[in-house]
Order: sequence, then C-alpha cells, then structure tokens
Amino acid sequence: VGVASVGNDPTWQDGGPGGRFQEYWTSYGFGELNQSAETRRLLLDRLIPRLAIADRCTLEGRFLHVKGDRHTYKIHLGSGNILRTPNDQYLCIVPKSNPATPQSGYLPYEGDRMLAVILSKAMMLAADTKITDPTILSQL
Repeated sequence: VGVASVGNDPTWQDGGPGGRFQEYWTSYGFGELNQSAETRRLLLDRLIPRLAIADRCTLEGRFLHVKGDRHTYKIHLGSGNILRTPNDQYLCIVPKSNPATPQSGYLPYEGDRMLAVILSKAMMLAADTKITDPTILSQL
C-alpha cells in the first residue's frame, strides 16, 4: 500500500481534486516516522559525523537540518520531502529516475533507497550556491 500511496509522490502537494487529500499528503510527507525511518535516523546519527558536510547538518526530531548558504533546509527522514526555512516552504526536488542507470557509490546497507535520496539531497543543499538547475533555483 505504501508504494501505491499518493503520499509517495512529491509532486502531489496540491492535494488532488479540490485539495481533498492535502491533509493526508502533508501528514504522510512530514508526519511521524515509521519503523524504517526510525532505523534510518539511527544510521544517519552515526553516519553524519563522518561526512564532509557534517558541520552543516543536525538531526532534530523527524528531520535532517541542512545549513546551506541561501537557506536552511529540513529533510523529512520518512519521505525525503524538504521544507525551506524560515517559513517551512515546500521545496520540490525529485530524484532523477532511470532504472537503466546503474547505482554508483557504495553505502553500507541494502534496500533503503530513501537513505541515498536523503543523503544526496543533503549534499546538494549544503552547497546550494552551486545549484544550476533552473527548476530548483526558481524555488530558492
């Protein structure tokens, strides 16, 4: 059911027809962490101090906070959705999805694609002045 949920679709923040699913999407994308996300949080707690961006990252509650030069960002540990401070504005960054492209890099776990998504978003946002994608820049 989780795979088929509109809560997994980061482009669906409008809540669908008439906005009737907005509350569901928001609670799914930014709500309490499930067990997988709690495990992800524990792994990030050990992993972050070893990253080059460690001084820009803090774990607080359900979020990984990343300090960029333009803004500070909050990445939800369950959904990977991003809020931009100071007003918790939603920032839509969707990972490029190409099943034919082999995964690169090594992460010390298997089966948690969301952890890789969160880490890649954190690294990109920590260097937010280097972002060149016009779609992302228009949201900053």
